Amino acid sequence: MSNPLRIATRGSALALWQANYVAEQLRAVVPGRPVELVTIQTQGDREQTRPLAQIGGEGLFTKAIQDAVRERAADVAVHSLKDLPTIPVSELALAAVPPRGPTGDAFLSRKFGRFDDLPVGARLATGSTRRRAMVLNRRPDLKLVEIRGNVDTRLRKLADLDLDGLILAQAGLVRLNLGHAITEVLDATWMLPAVGQGALGLECRVDDAETRRVLAMLDDLPSRQAVTAERSLLLALGGGCQIPVGASAAVNEDGLQLRGTVLSPDGKQRINGAITGLAHRAEDLGKDLARIMLEKGSRTLLGM
Repeated sequence: MSNPLRIATRGSALALWQANYVAEQLRAVVPGRPVELVTIQTQGDREQTRPLAQIGGEGLFTKAIQDAVRERAADVAVHSLKDLPTIPVSELALAAVPPRGPTGDAFLSRKFGRFDDLPVGARLATGSTRRRAMVLNRRPDLKLVEIRGNVDTRLRKLADLDLDGLILAQAGLVRLNLGHAITEVLDATWMLPAVGQGALGLECRVDDAETRRVLAMLDDLPSRQAVTAERSLLLALGGGCQIPVGASAAVNEDGLQLRGTVLSPDGKQRINGAITGLAHRAEDLGKDLARIMLEKGSRTLLGM
């Protein structure tokens, strides 16, 4: 029997859903080869009380998983791509981006039917620096509550803390069959998603040719092109996962359209940009848009 193909993953319900989804896809392309999960606890999982921005550093939810692959305790790392730093690890390759899921941000409330129905001073929870800045840009009157934990924990706090609303990623709710809890998918013209939101990233060792070959069969070209443009934008801006940057790329018969935004943490300043071009130039388009946005003043907002 062939050696098992070992998938490193976090242990949350959403991470396990994602890893099992990938495992089923792999079993279909390598029939007869065992596929196993290896559960890893990351720094972000251990640090459940402090806001992510206070913990600091890149790769809070990914480094430990990457280390397991680098150290040959696993063969494949499955990440929520929005958590994966844009600076690559030399020993690892981003070997596949499966078809992307929903990219939106979802507003959840037990009291109000729409985000715009929130009254002045309403208490809205989010654990994201990006969402916080975008909400304050649109509604500086709201009181924002820091929230951490997995999806179930956050949904429970919505009720237990008597919050007026909560913002979570649409993809995670849909994947966990919790789409019914969504009150409204927020308009992306003002709530631009995180870079890579809704997409999975599959990494393996650069020198593991067989695993790279297998993972390549799960790669979805339009999804990869879209996230390549977004990640290239973020990298060229000099930003990481914990700064107020949003991006959204779409690939269709007309090419690739990329939108980006940078905000000050308090939401008072915002710089938007957009670019269109050939999809195979995704990385260059990201760099080009970053240059445009830096020239418009993003450098100051990013503290460069």
